[in-house]
Amino acid sequence: MGRVFKYGDDVNTDVLFPGKHTYTVSDPLEMAQHALEDLDPAFAKEVKPGDIIVAGSNFGCGSSREQAVLALKYAGVTAVIAESFARIYYRNCINSGLPALALPEAVSALNDGDEAEADLAAGVVKTSKGDFSFAPLPPEVQAILDAGGLIEYLRKRFAR
Repeated sequence: MGRVFKYGDDVNTDVLFPGKHTYTVSDPLEMAQHALEDLDPAFAKEVKPGDIIVAGSNFGCGSSREQAVLALKYAGVTAVIAESFARIYYRNCINSGLPALALPEAVSALNDGDEAEADLAAGVVKTSKGDFSFAPLPPEVQAILDAGGLIEYLRKRFAR
């Protein structure tokens, strides 16, 4: 299980990965060092592999920057659970291999510092406050996530 980092509504891509770094930082590991720095300056220092972000509605609104997903993924975040996602951000999560789960009941129950784990195969988020089920992901989406993202999925699928 990982630690929950909980945030509110309308967490935008400029907060997830500050725009001031968009054209100066291209290495995903360096992006991770700037994840959420303007909203939660301690996040990049405290996050550990396996941790989960939980947030309110419209998570990832704003510009369509892929860095806003990569910064979280390379920081060690294994899933983002929110009440709802901005459409492009949600797709960028799938393309980058970061599970994004719309699960309002889990968001309501979880607090910052709780423990949780997303079991995609079982369709459940296991927490210290109980388990929260979600519909199985479509097989195509699960395959992309299993491969680590769309590019890796395509490489494996079309390798000759």
